[in-house]
Amino acid sequence: MNIEPLLDALGLQENAARALADDLRTQTAELQSRLREAETHLEHLAITRKTVTALADRLPAVPPDLPKHPDYPRILGVFNDATGPLRARDVCEALDHELLPKNIEGTRAKLKRLVKVGILTELDVGSFTRKQ
Repeated sequence: MNIEPLLDALGLQENAARALADDLRTQTAELQSRLREAETHLEHLAITRKTVTALADRLPAVPPDLPKHPDYPRILGVFNDATGPLRARDVCEALDHELLPKNIEGTRAKLKRLVKVGILTELDVGSFTRKQ
């Protein structure tokens, strides 16, 4: 029996398997390189997120827009000069409004709107202070 053809066929299969293994090693090396690049990119993104988060704490807060009415800047001026919480009646008095129920209620409504936009804080029913 002649085993030469069988050995030749085995040689061809070995060469093909060797070529496939070499090709797969090359692909593996390329994938490992791409994986290292992706991991480095992830590390840089994590560092960037940490840096941005740390810097964001230092940025000044953007004040919300005041409603369109001439009393709002004046009301904020009263709170800037105040040493403690104020009631609607106190604000009316500071703005030289007559202490009539309609003026006090109108001022209270404006104070509640300033609470709603995040400029003032309502401490208890009817008592307001500037948000820190």
